[in-house]
Amino acid sequence: MSQRELVVLGSASQTPTRHRNHNGYLLRFDREGILFDPGEGTQRQMILAGRSATEITRICVTHFHGDHSLGLAGTIQRLSLDNVPHPVHCYYPASGQVYFDRLRHATSFHERATLVPVPLHADGPVDASLSVAALEHRIDCYGYRFAEPDGRRMRPDRLAAAGVRGPLISELQRAGVVSVEGRSVTLDEVSVPRAGQVFAFVMDTRLCPGAVTLAKEADLLVAESTFLDADQALAHSYYHLTSREAGRLAAESGARELVLTHFSQRYPYDEAERFRDEAALEFKGEIHLAVDLATIPLPTRQ
Repeated sequence: MSQRELVVLGSASQTPTRHRNHNGYLLRFDREGILFDPGEGTQRQMILAGRSATEITRICVTHFHGDHSLGLAGTIQRLSLDNVPHPVHCYYPASGQVYFDRLRHATSFHERATLVPVPLHADGPVDASLSVAALEHRIDCYGYRFAEPDGRRMRPDRLAAAGVRGPLISELQRAGVVSVEGRSVTLDEVSVPRAGQVFAFVMDTRLCPGAVTLAKEADLLVAESTFLDADQALAHSYYHLTSREAGRLAAESGARELVLTHFSQRYPYDEAERFRDEAALEFKGEIHLAVDLATIPLPTRQ
């Protein structure tokens, strides 16, 4: 399996701090490099994280508040500066078209990269691996779900019993059936179903059906947790989640691991463990606290 991991480029909410940059998250998934919510400073954060613009295959913007989108201008220009050879699809709420256009052409530059705008109009699949759902925020906001297609896991004991070995194994995986000593052996006979890995990205929202849809049985769920539970009323008024609500979302959706991020500057950096503690009241799986420039591997599936 190729590298599958989340690179945290920024974990602050509205205002960056000395320790946290504006939002930015790079999902590395085999040949895909999906950049989520590039806030201000994303270019520099990618350099510090040792990642290049040529890795980006998609850009996903949840909504057009500045901490989630002001880095688009520099990121788009960097694609051309670095002569990224492949098309980069950019997804965003259709109602924010005017903001996308302004950011894309914020200054004069020589546009050489191929950027493919994909304005989002409704919930559902965007293609075979990416789907979206509307979240409940003060402006139009979409969350994202990236899902690997389900596959099959080969069973060595069944392969041996059927006499399938060596190059015949790859041929069976490719063709679905092979002939062994005059007998046909099908893929179903020597393998079992394997669910594909799922990554979910839920940002700037109250608890809502769309968030649950995105997070359902996700291997890794990234969820904003702007406020602590004591400030739940404030979180609700600003259409955000508390850390405990993020934990509840992970628990109710059956997620395997949870990444908390988008922390308000009102809380001291050295007290971040409080977010984990509150989320753990609802969610018993592994909880990661987003830290700028940290890398979080996707949990493997058997």
